[in-house]
Amino acid sequence: MSGTLIDSARNALSEIEEAGTLKRERIITSPQAPVIRTRDSEGVENEVLNFCANNYLGLADEPRLINAAKQALDSHGFGMASVRFICGTQDLHRTLEERTAAYLRMEDAIVFPSCFDANGGVFEALLTDADAVISDSLNHASIIDGIRLCKAQRFRYANNDMADLEKQLVAAKDCRHRLIVTDGVFSMDGIVADLPAICDLAEQHDALVMVDDCHATGFLGQRGAGTPELRGVEGRVHILTGTYGKALGGASGGYVASAGPIVDLLRQRARPYLFSNAVAPAVCAAAIEAIEMAEAAVDERRRLHDNAARFRAGMAAAGFTLIEGDHPIIPVMVGDAALAAKLADTMLQHGVYVIAFSYPVVPKGMARIRTQMSAAHTPEHVGRAVAAFTQAGLEHGLIS
Repeated sequence: MSGTLIDSARNALSEIEEAGTLKRERIITSPQAPVIRTRDSEGVENEVLNFCANNYLGLADEPRLINAAKQALDSHGFGMASVRFICGTQDLHRTLEERTAAYLRMEDAIVFPSCFDANGGVFEALLTDADAVISDSLNHASIIDGIRLCKAQRFRYANNDMADLEKQLVAAKDCRHRLIVTDGVFSMDGIVADLPAICDLAEQHDALVMVDDCHATGFLGQRGAGTPELRGVEGRVHILTGTYGKALGGASGGYVASAGPIVDLLRQRARPYLFSNAVAPAVCAAAIEAIEMAEAAVDERRRLHDNAARFRAGMAAAGFTLIEGDHPIIPVMVGDAALAAKLADTMLQHGVYVIAFSYPVVPKGMARIRTQMSAAHTPEHVGRAVAAFTQAGLEHGLIS
């Protein structure tokens, strides 16, 4: 039996490789930064530009965060060796939760090992079969998996389609609680959800709104507080989930921010919280420092958006097809999955680290290179990336 399963896995891997979509992890030998060192299969190291990290504010190698983590290692130890409710809660965990809630202007917050865990735990803990979840069709996999774990009725609306959302709200009108859930930013496209319209519909139909803000917290909005601040709906979103693993230092940990009773109930019922080790103290200390830095990062946010505008303009002028928007996620559309993978490999040869995305991460026929800008990129970095894309695009016939 075990041999049969091994053979099945081997065959599945062969099919993935033949389709040109096998994911091979590249080895990085330096800190995460706009310029990194990679090591190839023959052990040769190269210095390349990195244009695919979630390092939006450039904090992944920030000395202030590293020092905060080092100090916490000395004062609070390496790990908790416990879940939170047994003996896994230190003052740093509670300080991080309080600081997160204050930053997002929510009543309270609860820290999870990751945002995947946060989204995986929130629905089952709060909803029953008397309730309904109305979910955007392009929501993150963690939301999809979290909804699968709960017994609530499930409704799905077309991406950012308010007419379809209202149709689903009407279909769910007899349910006790109706929870609309959406990504704040759809991570494969860099498109921001229409939160004002979503909140309007929620209020008209007596529903609640939940937003996963992983690709917004720290750098969208005047204070970097995310899509509710950016779209002017702070106070109208009832549940916010997010991560410390992207703009806020890039390490690990996620959160749910909401009203006090919601957070308290999650502490009692959310399985990923109850049955997972507490986030390491050093990560908590660095995340607290990252929030302080993000709130004051006016110049960094401006550089980030300037870099995005510069890259978009250069790529459009070269003839590439982009998904329109102004977010630092900028997908370069290719279409064919195997071609996208070849383009990414060629880009690495030209000194730029990017990754191809294809089915099932994105729809079939919609393969792309998802680039991501950072405040730590310089104009010269952006220019080099555009030049490398142009050369690689010409080599593969993607542009002419």
